[in-house]
Amino acid sequence: MKTTLEELQAFVAVVDGGSITAAADALGQTVSGVSRALARLETKLDTTLLRRTTRRTELTEEGHAFLQRTRAILASIDDAEEHMAARRQQPAGRLRVNAATPFMLHAVVPLVPAFRKAYPQITLELDTDELNIDLLERRTDVAIRIGHLRDSTLHARPLCTSRIRVLASPAYLEAQGKPRSVQDLARHTLLGFTQPESLNRWPLRGTHGDEWPVAPQITASSGETLRQLALQGVGMVCLSDFMTTADRARGDLVQVLAKDTVDVRQPISAVYYRNTQLAARIACFLDFLQERMG
Repeated sequence: MKTTLEELQAFVAVVDGGSITAAADALGQTVSGVSRALARLETKLDTTLLRRTTRRTELTEEGHAFLQRTRAILASIDDAEEHMAARRQQPAGRLRVNAATPFMLHAVVPLVPAFRKAYPQITLELDTDELNIDLLERRTDVAIRIGHLRDSTLHARPLCTSRIRVLASPAYLEAQGKPRSVQDLARHTLLGFTQPESLNRWPLRGTHGDEWPVAPQITASSGETLRQLALQGVGMVCLSDFMTTADRARGDLVQVLAKDTVDVRQPISAVYYRNTQLAARIACFLDFLQERMG
């Protein structure tokens, strides 16, 4: 059987206090509890560490040798606890973050300078992927996910929501004409996603309901690719505000069919595996994102 921290602490407390009674007072335990812990330790080690008489307690030769190593062990534990406390006050270490390429580029990357300034001892590792990944397999601390979550093994921290709109460049609309109704989309070049298929149901109301399923002439796995195609005037696209706000502000992309558009907002969440104690480097990153995106 392995010795326990409680037994080691009891042993050192008896030596330092000179008696089991003094050790019990120092540890805030009962005399019988300390006595049992000491007895268990000697049984496990199969040796006598202390000679106890009615007047005093003294170390055996084996006890002297064991005491030196025990003090080193307890000192190492104290040092480790102090180190972790310091990390909580000033988080440090490697933080692996995963997000879809558009969200990483348009939402996370602009926040990196301020985060690095606030937490210079955290080493960021930014990874992009268009599909939901296995956090454990990819050794990812935090993943940013867009849409409704299904994985119950994950903790989720809501960050914000982002509206989706149908957009086109002024050059495309000048060349192809501006659609006046949802039905007019049939004569336009539509840009859509390879997967999931749900992203090709645009939030446009009509006799069909509040979603319009489109059959894109050009598809891509990344929203950033579709954004670039739309900026080049290739076709019309349906994208989230987090990646097109600046484009719309500059007039590089304009919303079409605004009066027919349903106000649909995608939930954006930070997810991480369930732990009893969240590492400080992860907690501060989640707080940072939530404060600036919320």
